[in-house]
Amino acid sequence: MTTGETTESLPTTSVDSDRALPFGILAYLGAGASMLVCYSKAILVAIGILGLNIHFNPHVQAVLMWVLGTVAVYGLVQDRKAHHKNYAVILGAAGVILIIATLYTHYSGTIELSGYIMLLAAAFLNQNIFLSHLNKQVVLQARELEDLNSNLEKRVEEQVNEIERLDRLKRFLAPEVARLITEEEEKSLLQSHRAYIAAVFCDLRGFTSFSVNMEPEEVMGVLQAYHENFGQLVADHGGTLTHRTGDGMMVFFNDPLPCEEPVFKAVQLALSMRQSFSDMNKDWEKHDYKLGFGVGIASGYATLGVIGFEKRYDYTANGNVVNLAARLCDEAGDGQILISRKAYVEVDARVEVEPIGDLTLKGFSTPITTYNVLSVSS
Repeated sequence: MTTGETTESLPTTSVDSDRALPFGILAYLGAGASMLVCYSKAILVAIGILGLNIHFNPHVQAVLMWVLGTVAVYGLVQDRKAHHKNYAVILGAAGVILIIATLYTHYSGTIELSGYIMLLAAAFLNQNIFLSHLNKQVVLQARELEDLNSNLEKRVEEQVNEIERLDRLKRFLAPEVARLITEEEEKSLLQSHRAYIAAVFCDLRGFTSFSVNMEPEEVMGVLQAYHENFGQLVADHGGTLTHRTGDGMMVFFNDPLPCEEPVFKAVQLALSMRQSFSDMNKDWEKHDYKLGFGVGIASGYATLGVIGFEKRYDYTANGNVVNLAARLCDEAGDGQILISRKAYVEVDARVEVEPIGDLTLKGFSTPITTYNVLSVSS
């Protein structure tokens, strides 16, 4: 579900019914044909056509009798390979032995008849054993099929849960990153770990005043457009969207998957956001919405991992780099993209900036040298 794609074959048994059935019939046919040869004269008398003067050589008749009886036993032996029961074979073989014994030692009609009764009984017993075995196999198949259906339901439920998990991940990860993380072998990516990242914070200037003075529907409309546009930009730039609260948004680069030049990617995202806001704000200004947009960017090591509870988890980062990006965002004026000195050093040859100076930020004991990103160098 990774989601995940496996198939299971239907349960199979050791019975080869297509092969076993003809041999079961062969047991009856062999026994019946042997009896017809044995009692042919009596049968002809009984149906009143002795006048045809049909004559059997006694020796040929005897050979046919035990050969056909042996054919019946052969059919029983073949069926035994399917149901693995010896009763019918033993009984049939004993019947053929009696027939042969009375033919070549001391003839007795009673013994001969007993042999045929045993041979026919063996064929009947074989049929019942075979049918009983088939019935057991059908019951076994039904149980296996029930287990298969149960496993299928469990697998479908797991896949549905995986899809739901993927949907949750897509709220703060690029789609391709979310798919990778849902794969079984990549779950370790979500465990708590330390990594070097570029953190981006952004929010709207004047949003608090705007939300107080406007109707809730208007506020929701602005937030919907804002998050739709910026969420798509984050996905397009390969960032990890980890925090959205009202008009605030946090994104970082280089985790859970590594990327080249994470700070430069953060700058590119911030510039795209600023342009997107400018485009949206043209329409908002027509409605007298007085809003601005600011961004803060910092780089450094952070601790990353999953926090939350069952059915609602968030992938987030913690550390000074996150706090610094948030404080720079707070200080940014409308249209400003404030970047820390450490992050700027990584991209100084590729971006145009203007110095802001040293800013005293809440939570930091020393002033932070800051720059305002103007554009990417051509």
